[in-house]
Amino acid sequence: MCGINVILGKTNKKAQHDIEAMMRSTAHRGPDYSAWNQVGASLFMAGNRLKILDMSEASNQPLWNQEKNAVLVWNGALYNYQDLRNSLLHLGYFFETNSDSEVLLHWLKHYGKNGLKDLKGMFALAFADLDKQELLIARDPSGEKPLYFAEHKNNWYFSSEARAIKEITGSRIDISQFMPYFYVRHPFPKGSLFADISQVLAGQAMLLDFDGKKKECWDLGKQHLPMGKFDPNRLEEVLKDAVLKNFHTERPLGVMLSGGADSSLIYALWYEETGQALPTYTITFDHKYQKNYCDPNFANKFNKHYPSFHQEVKIDLTKVKENWPAFIQSLDQPIGDSAGFLTWMLAKEASTAVKVLISGAGADELFGGYNRHQAFLQYLKHPNFWENIKKLGIHQAFPASLKKMIGSIGETQQETFIQMSALQQIPSHYLPLFTALYPSSGNPMKDALEWDRVFYLVNDILKIHDNACMAHGIEGRSPYLDQELISISLGLSETQHREQIGKKWIKEALQKRNLGFISNRKKLGFGLPLREWMANKEFQEWVCPAIKQLEKDWGQHFPDEMRTLAKAPDKAKGREFLQVWNLFLLASWLEQYGK
Repeated sequence: MCGINVILGKTNKKAQHDIEAMMRSTAHRGPDYSAWNQVGASLFMAGNRLKILDMSEASNQPLWNQEKNAVLVWNGALYNYQDLRNSLLHLGYFFETNSDSEVLLHWLKHYGKNGLKDLKGMFALAFADLDKQELLIARDPSGEKPLYFAEHKNNWYFSSEARAIKEITGSRIDISQFMPYFYVRHPFPKGSLFADISQVLAGQAMLLDFDGKKKECWDLGKQHLPMGKFDPNRLEEVLKDAVLKNFHTERPLGVMLSGGADSSLIYALWYEETGQALPTYTITFDHKYQKNYCDPNFANKFNKHYPSFHQEVKIDLTKVKENWPAFIQSLDQPIGDSAGFLTWMLAKEASTAVKVLISGAGADELFGGYNRHQAFLQYLKHPNFWENIKKLGIHQAFPASLKKMIGSIGETQQETFIQMSALQQIPSHYLPLFTALYPSSGNPMKDALEWDRVFYLVNDILKIHDNACMAHGIEGRSPYLDQELISISLGLSETQHREQIGKKWIKEALQKRNLGFISNRKKLGFGLPLREWMANKEFQEWVCPAIKQLEKDWGQHFPDEMRTLAKAPDKAKGREFLQVWNLFLLASWLEQYGK
């Protein structure tokens, strides 16, 4: 796990100064070692290293091969590096380290861009082949590791964080991103909140020559493994293998244990296989909130079955306020999801003891674990019934969740699920911007899950996980995003996906371990008790002035609904407490980075 920075271009007379500035900006991502090299007349590469495998200095980045004709900076972990290493040994290569970094360096030198398809893990990488005078840039298909770029004054800039590029280019805020941020909590995938700074999309690669000319840009593709008859035992074995690979590290490791199905199964598989107790961490709130935020109750009960060195991380409004300036300062991009702060606090507490944190991210998106998946399934089963109820308008008197489901029904299945996923109804004139990004296989449930995987998971869940962990020099890992598990999910038929909605196989795996109390839990979101805090005068006096100032400074660029709420956040009703937090986080971030 590291931070990477690259500058390519012949017109930058300040390249040495700039690469050093970018390297300092991302130093928190790799607190163990930082360095930069001038690779060629026009190419500068820098790496920040967090040591996870092979503690020796020989694995520091930028990493050169013995012949000094290839160099690598990268961020991530290769879970099949031992297999790749064995293949390279048969080809006559020898190794000076036990790291996956050296394996990746030799693999890319030998196979070039074609070698990317063999990598199983998470990565954002920059590889320079001096013989070919080419720079290869790539991001893993799951989008676990971020990678940003900008083309500015005939120079290319690549970095693990957009802020590092902004320091050099002086990019202003991209006001067009306020709209998607308000409705879905993050910018559109190709961009960022900084104008002219873009994201390398998940699974995307590009090849440039040393003159800065883009030679090629392509998608690494997705592997589909048709399952045939659904076999939950096979899925469990694949997950067990993924757990063992993800838990392989030379540094202390811990688990984010929510007391929910996904993280509990991960830990259970680890403990059954090794008998080794690990540190586990669970967020807890004041006792008066624990009826609705009951993760610690389930985590403690789980630990009676599968022992761990368990630690509760208590969060209250005072602690949020005390840590807020440091949290905002660490945010590369604003994501209006309160889970971001909770993950940041959990990582902060864990950083005193561990260097790797395991999460259950990805299971919901692969196997239909969100409440909106259940709602969409009900809609698909009886579309005419639900459409007629909406036409009658009687859903306005229904409970909030049912009201949201019916109110989301649009002219197409795509529009319906997009609205179910949004914080609030997206106006019709904005919808084409979202539907243009929506999958179109013709299988509505598969498309919905793919939308959540490539849009929501990558740009919300994985982004806040990476940001929170890296802020404290920790590597975050997600076993459910094992390439074979993703391939199996992609290979399931529409019917099989519908049958598995609610993560049926995961819950069955828990039940056979006498963990039915977890598998039968009601699905709850991971976030702060914002609904309850909205009634708190102290909370309102903290967030509302900042939001009103946000409206004065930036409101002219907001969508109408966003501006209306920003003018009077204290009058928020119903689910708008989510949007109030969304606006407050944006206000805080813009105060830090919008100048």
